Amino acid sequence: MSDTPRAAYLPEGLPSPVPENDGLSAPYWAGLQQNRLLVQRCPHCTTWQFGPEWLCHHCHSFDVEWTEVEPRGRIFSWERIWSPSHDALRGRGPYLAVLVELPHAGHVRMVGNLLGDPLQTITIGTDVEGVFEHHHDAVPRYSLLHWQAAG
Repeated sequence: MSDTPRAAYLPEGLPSPVPENDGLSAPYWAGLQQNRLLVQRCPHCTTWQFGPEWLCHHCHSFDVEWTEVEPRGRIFSWERIWSPSHDALRGRGPYLAVLVELPHAGHVRMVGNLLGDPLQTITIGTDVEGVFEHHHDAVPRYSLLHWQAAG
């Protein structure tokens, strides 16, 4: 895991990620600002889940808790993006989107950007580690979690 200050991976002009109005994902975003990766776990049946939900997918309990996990995983799938999905990304491609699986957290999966050469060779199963990117000057403040090959 790295939280070394670095230039922002994404360009200016993209919408700032914020929790939904109902606050469901607020603990996740707050955790990122503290260099912590939080995913949900049910204390009744111990099922892990991500993205955030109000109830456990397995036992339907409403007591789902947020649990800190190591921001490490492995690439489950990936895509090299050549066509930008937002005007702010024009001329910035290609870039790499990865689906990262966290084996130590019930194999939950989360989407993110893979740092490094956008033309690098990618192998399914490659170990990756999280890199927290903070935007303290943004309004509202936010942080992102990107991924890089574990070294």
